[in-house]
Amino acid sequence: MNTPNKVITWNPLREIDEAQNGLHRFFLGGFPNRMASGEIPSLAVADWSPEVDISEDDHGYLLKADLPEMKKDDVKVTVEDGVLSVSGERKSQKEDLKKKFHRIERCYGTFRRSFTLPEDADSTKVTAEFRDGVLKVHLPTTPVAKSKATQVKVA
Repeated sequence: MNTPNKVITWNPLREIDEAQNGLHRFFLGGFPNRMASGEIPSLAVADWSPEVDISEDDHGYLLKADLPEMKKDDVKVTVEDGVLSVSGERKSQKEDLKKKFHRIERCYGTFRRSFTLPEDADSTKVTAEFRDGVLKVHLPTTPVAKSKATQVKVA
């Protein structure tokens, strides 16, 4: 019986998540769980994580994320409660029966990267552009008001 070899992408974070869930079941299996579903929640593990550079100049911050072979519509940028999040999905190629893959090292699937914004970033004026597989997020800065020392009279 001759079966074709299937290439499986190794994800070390997923293995850590599975090991953690196994330990939870082993150590907490006999104890009542306060969760309504009776399951221990697992860590949400992204399929991959794009590499990001963050730089600063006189006008603000610039975040660059490498997202090769992705489309603008597959990327989402949000700012909420002082956190900038970049998420999306890089879809894998459809399996072509005429192709024989010898190695697959690039990652596919969903991702999410989140960054806490510095105090001087103006979250209301964030802009983003996507070109040639690179996402650029511009975060302009605003002057942060410096507090003055005030003499308080003690009564």
